[in-house]
Amino acid sequence: MLTNSSVITVSDRSAAGVRADASGPVAVAALRAAGFACSAATIVPDGADAVEQALRAAIATGARLIVTTGGTGVSPRDETPEGTARVLDRLLPGIAEELRRCGAADTPAALLSRGLAGVSGDALIVNLPGSPRAVATGIPVVTTVAAHVLGQLEGEDHA
Repeated sequence: MLTNSSVITVSDRSAAGVRADASGPVAVAALRAAGFACSAATIVPDGADAVEQALRAAIATGARLIVTTGGTGVSPRDETPEGTARVLDRLLPGIAEELRRCGAADTPAALLSRGLAGVSGDALIVNLPGSPRAVATGIPVVTTVAAHVLGQLEGEDHA
């Protein structure tokens, strides 16, 4: 049975239909290619409240791996980390650090990402920047550790 995953794109413009979601489909395709069950990305506007609500909804539907794209920068409406922090039980800072390190190999702007990673109940949640390139670089980092994290949350012994 495939692990249920979910992608949430955080973008005012995409939520308003002004711009197509470019990063969500990249994340969905990469998760599916890595063996996760994943439906189309959910699009929500920027803001901590919208992110919190979308994360809680994904958890309620049984998602065990949730990836957000967008809203991790320094613009006034970039509040994905703030909304995510409301949902997380424990931070996994090493994942976020590795995402920034790998992203910086492509562009120094990756160092500006404030994205978080952590667990909520039995779900792993990871914030990725909103660019398709950042998502393509980041998803392999996430999928490399996801099975181990999810197994640990189920009580499995260390491998």
